[in-house]
Amino acid sequence: MIRYPLDYDPITEYWELIKADKIVVSDKIRKTYKKIKKDLDCTTGKYCYSHARANHVIEFIENFCRHSKGKMGGKPVVLELWEKALLATIFGFVDEHGNRKYKEAILIVGKKNGKSLLASCVGLYLQVGDGEPGPEVYAVATKKDQAKIIWTEAKRMVNKSPVLKKRIKGLVNEMRSSFNDGVFKAVASDVDSLDGLNCSGILMDEIHQWKNGRALYNIMADGTSAREQPLVFITSTAGTIREDLYDQKYDEATQIINGYFDNEGIKNERFIAFIYELDNRKEWTDPKCWKKANPGLGTIKKYETLKEKVDNAKVNSMLVKNLVCKEFNIRETSSEAWLIFDDLNNTATFDVAELKPRYCIGGLDLSTTTDLCCATVIFRVPLDETLYVLQMYWLPGNLIEQREREDNIPYTRWVERGLMRTSGTNKIDYKDVTAWFMEVQNKLDIYIYKIGYDAWNSQYIIDDLESFFGKNSTDKVVQGKKTMSGPMKSFASDLKAKKINYNNNSILKWNLANAAIDVDKNDNISLCKTSNSRKRIDGVASLMDAFVVYERHYDEYMSMI
Repeated sequence: MIRYPLDYDPITEYWELIKADKIVVSDKIRKTYKKIKKDLDCTTGKYCYSHARANHVIEFIENFCRHSKGKMGGKPVVLELWEKALLATIFGFVDEHGNRKYKEAILIVGKKNGKSLLASCVGLYLQVGDGEPGPEVYAVATKKDQAKIIWTEAKRMVNKSPVLKKRIKGLVNEMRSSFNDGVFKAVASDVDSLDGLNCSGILMDEIHQWKNGRALYNIMADGTSAREQPLVFITSTAGTIREDLYDQKYDEATQIINGYFDNEGIKNERFIAFIYELDNRKEWTDPKCWKKANPGLGTIKKYETLKEKVDNAKVNSMLVKNLVCKEFNIRETSSEAWLIFDDLNNTATFDVAELKPRYCIGGLDLSTTTDLCCATVIFRVPLDETLYVLQMYWLPGNLIEQREREDNIPYTRWVERGLMRTSGTNKIDYKDVTAWFMEVQNKLDIYIYKIGYDAWNSQYIIDDLESFFGKNSTDKVVQGKKTMSGPMKSFASDLKAKKINYNNNSILKWNLANAAIDVDKNDNISLCKTSNSRKRIDGVASLMDAFVVYERHYDEYMSMI
């Protein structure tokens, strides 16, 4: 039974409500649908939007998939607008051969918003509705019980649906569809047994619970390589297991979303993320914000149940951590993000030759073998309240390709654009850092007044710098809240006001988005490095060393310019 007109378009319908502020969504969802709508309206790209393909999956689910338990047991699944827009996006964009654009999609949403039910529907569609010859669909997790949640729900759906039951045979550990040689299984992370799979669909649920999950993710994703239009569909809430697969996928998604309308941003047109979350942890007490993380609130998810949990947490602080994590998708860590993207993003650029600065202040952050190394100079010019930032980054020459693969960051492109240089073979040669400061002074004709530095592992280069720029040219910056808190808050305020122009440097923008802070009970802050080596903040550390010295010697520096 056809439920919708041929030109039905849930994406535009959903976007218009978002744009008009008639529904409350997270900042990431707003950016995502702005990008999706732009792609939908574009007729000249590699991929175009097919109403038929988008509506086919929606019609399949609402006609043939049924709830399996509770008061809705046996009744047809009726999708909400946000679910239809998500499905239309994933399945509706195709190339000239009819193959889907998106190979991977992730949905992060508060618990009890129907994500596992939706994933079960998607799994059944991939098995019998997608037109794929010999489909192999796998529900995957590190533990078999977790992997079977989606699969078991899908099996129950089949038993409740006369149409699906005729086409799919439910066995003990798999479902078979003989008409297309299809199979739908639940598998766990016995990695050796998963080699050689030819996956057309992979469902990964609750990846926030996965420990050491990257190996399982990689081997399953590798199993899609022989398919023309495979789909990895990930569904999860936030969790407490840090620096594992969830954090990696969340950070990857965030970088891509932040790069949608930034020409220099990180791109991946085969990956789409739908992140429903609070924009700020403090919003958990505001009922008007709850739908940011819970698009099914009031329909799929009971409003009164969530309100009761929030009320309990208001009087029992021990409940807050779990509440904001599970209900509102705020990752619980010992640190928190320093800046939001809209505050740190500044696309303004400048020409040093036109500004003609006379004096600058430097900062540096030295690397280990795997970290970036960064040198910074900041400067002011007369009658201009803007603080200008120039930087250079280094990675060891022999490691750059490896780091690019592991970090999924375009280091090679940054080298080609002159934002980064290679130095040494397996570790940085710090003489290259000194040489760059000399370039600033000799080629750009900007006199280096002071260079701020972290004393850790710096003595060799400090001696080198002082031999060129003078004994009083270096200034030690102690890394801690007493030194850093005031300047960091001042810097963040100026950055938000667009008084800091960093020449739209892609590397620094990425570093600023990665920066985390540790906050004490008196609201003092300092930079915090996580154990996730993919989240580089070396450029921020270098910049803050320069900024601390700038504030420390502000009057003298301003009298010089």
